[in-house]
Amino acid sequence: MRTLNTTNSAIKPLDDVTVVELAGYVAAPSAGAILADLGADVIRIEPLSGDPWRGQARRPKIDDELRDYDYQFAVSNRGKRSIALDLSSEAGIDIVYKLVADAQVFMCNMLAPRQAKMGLDPDSLHAFNPTLVHATLTGYGTTGPEAWRPGFDVTAFFARSGLMEAVREGPDATPPMARPGQGDQTTGLAFFGAILAALRQAERTGEGQVVETSLMETAAWTLGCDYSITAVDGAFVPLRSRHQAVIATNNRFPCGDGKWLVISMPGAANYAKLCRAIDRHDLIDDERYVTPRDRLRNMESLITALDETLSTKTRDEWGEVFDAEGVVWGPVQALDEVVRDPQAEAIGLFCEIPGTEVGTIRSVRAPMRFHTAEVGPSGPPPGLGEHTQDILDQLGLEPGEISKLRQANVIRETE
Repeated sequence: MRTLNTTNSAIKPLDDVTVVELAGYVAAPSAGAILADLGADVIRIEPLSGDPWRGQARRPKIDDELRDYDYQFAVSNRGKRSIALDLSSEAGIDIVYKLVADAQVFMCNMLAPRQAKMGLDPDSLHAFNPTLVHATLTGYGTTGPEAWRPGFDVTAFFARSGLMEAVREGPDATPPMARPGQGDQTTGLAFFGAILAALRQAERTGEGQVVETSLMETAAWTLGCDYSITAVDGAFVPLRSRHQAVIATNNRFPCGDGKWLVISMPGAANYAKLCRAIDRHDLIDDERYVTPRDRLRNMESLITALDETLSTKTRDEWGEVFDAEGVVWGPVQALDEVVRDPQAEAIGLFCEIPGTEVGTIRSVRAPMRFHTAEVGPSGPPPGLGEHTQDILDQLGLEPGEISKLRQANVIRETE
């Protein structure tokens, strides 16, 4: 729908791509947000009642006049356009077909049977646009005995994939709960990459492509180091607390100010290096801890000894010591610390979304940077049906046709 302006030196990488997005909640829309950050024209189709994710977020602790803005919705929907359609009607589906005919990508999170029932499956849409990239994101995939099963990130990404169990600290520990949208945003990255590869193939071959990913398989990919072994031997992986670690120098430790740090130096030679850095030379020659096997047998007492020493300084004081001694470490930071982190500022971890109803807001940036291209949010998330009129005009519908759609409740526009 948009043409590439080759005279603009600030062109974004995907300025010539139109994406039709029919997806709710976070996972697939987060991929659409990255596509929009890179310049794609992302047309968001919503039901007349709106995306269920609208208005579901916690509110920030700020001034009353800014508090009620939907900041979480903005992360995965910035820079898009919204058209609200009744897809239970033939007229609504007809509009989708018109949009798809002039697009490069159709992305959705509908289960395969529903796609087929609505006429939005790959075969149906390729009839309108043979070069279309048809992209689907689901909880568990589009084939197999549970392709019908809906999934959220907490059920499909964290629980079903093995991730939630793998990070549980022992058989008596409660499985840890995920943060909102964490698995969704991760899967959105996989979905984004798959869409780009499919676009590249479509450009080379002149043929459309069908591409998909799921929450479950993306989570399994994040566990690749574990599954590279478990997929071979099929053996149970014991759950370990930090006092039952395999390697003492790859662990988390509490400090004297109640904050935590993590040390990651898995090589056997690094044990002595850590002991020297914290001035515990006695632990180097202690017969209980001389070899890696000795340390494994006596891990609980060793971690207790390290805890006692690390509790004598604050996290930041130990950080200065470790930096000076070449110990690989990281602070276990709270979210409010990260937003003030100088390194986060230096790499542009956070961005600004312009043009919202409460002005420019700070948000998180997509995890990529381009040295010679403009990348980032181009505008706010759309209101429900905010661009319905503009999009229908762009499709060439006459005012009378739009009026009939309005009267039949096929479309909704922002009031």
